[in-house]
Amino acid sequence: MGSNVENIGALERRFDIIISLEQLQGEIDGRLKKLAKTTKLHGFRPGKVPLGIVTQMYGMQVQQDVLNDAVHKEFKEKINENNLQVAGYPRFDVKASDDSNSQYTVTATFEVFPEIVLGDLGKQGIEKAVVEINENDIDSTLDRICKQRVTYKNVQRPAQIGDRVQIDFRGTINGNEFSGGKADDVQLILGDGKYLKDFEAPIVGMEIGQQKSFDVVFPEDYHGKDLAGKTATFEVKLKQLEQPVLPEVNAELAKSLGVPDGDLNKLREGIRNDLEREVSRRIRTKLKEQVMQALLNATQFDAPNVLVNQEKERLLQSAKSDLESRGIKSNKIPLNADSFQEKAVYRIKLGLILSELVDAHNLKPTSGQIRTLIEEAAQSYENPEQVVKWHYASEDRLKEAEALALEENVVNWALSKVTITDKKVTFDELMGIS
Repeated sequence: MGSNVENIGALERRFDIIISLEQLQGEIDGRLKKLAKTTKLHGFRPGKVPLGIVTQMYGMQVQQDVLNDAVHKEFKEKINENNLQVAGYPRFDVKASDDSNSQYTVTATFEVFPEIVLGDLGKQGIEKAVVEINENDIDSTLDRICKQRVTYKNVQRPAQIGDRVQIDFRGTINGNEFSGGKADDVQLILGDGKYLKDFEAPIVGMEIGQQKSFDVVFPEDYHGKDLAGKTATFEVKLKQLEQPVLPEVNAELAKSLGVPDGDLNKLREGIRNDLEREVSRRIRTKLKEQVMQALLNATQFDAPNVLVNQEKERLLQSAKSDLESRGIKSNKIPLNADSFQEKAVYRIKLGLILSELVDAHNLKPTSGQIRTLIEEAAQSYENPEQVVKWHYASEDRLKEAEALALEENVVNWALSKVTITDKKVTFDELMGIS
């Protein structure tokens, strides 16, 4: 028996469960008798340990186990009776017991899933990018390909932006050396931004063998807290200077990029096809992002804290694992679960909305849809058939594909409801290329 369910928050609920040990004594005795049949104790044959000794040894633990089982049973019955959907796990607290410890009052506190009522998606506007691939886009892509295949040759002249230089440097602050302030045979490309601009700029114009002294002011937000906002004096010696050499756009380049006969027209057509596929993929991704936000905007409800907290911890562990995989000790970077609050709320709310939509509108993907999605993704690999087999060889990988197919169904359904406006953008704008 227990009390009525109390609403103590938007989603938080509470009620008391009253348990009488007298009612549980039969179950306790039964478990102890069963335990006595297998208990081993020095001086007694197996199964012949007196029940009184078994009770002394295990009585409290068995009583606690039976009590816990009774509490969970009462909790489940109360939940079913009130037609409640529990989010996460409940918390059980012993509120009180009588003087003889024969009756306990246990308080169950928990959260329930929110009621999800989808708003009017017709009031939600979405922009769909419209991109036409032109000759300039192909030229720019070829230029980027050439820069990825750049080589360098030694030159005797003043250093320029784009050159690769080798230097020795020594830095001091108020005449004192500092950690990381000196190095020999350092190679850097002028203008690529890997070093501070105030450090790279004075090297432009230097010649091989020349030494130069200049000041560098570290930014206030510099990652090295000991140097942030301070001024350092650097002594730099230029030891080697190389200029970039880009490959020519010719038949040899075309062959190296997979055009056997070296035909530049075929190369350009291939690039156009690749760009159009990437445009299609990026447009779809941006549509999906907007659809998900539109669903959130149209559907107002609170996310259960217990689920949000679980997601925060999961995101935290994922971030730490990612850092470790890149050789970065996670304890060197200040990370805590609260850093992921906003992302966790977003993911939990979106997951609940998608689940509701899938059930309400029968959007669960078919096996054929999942197969098609896997086969399409496999086409970008050298051996598509092996990639397909790889997906079907793992239940987890298959579930990932199923989740993607489900998202596609939701996006298609939502796109039929929202207001879509075409927006012409350039390829570079769509790809975020500055």
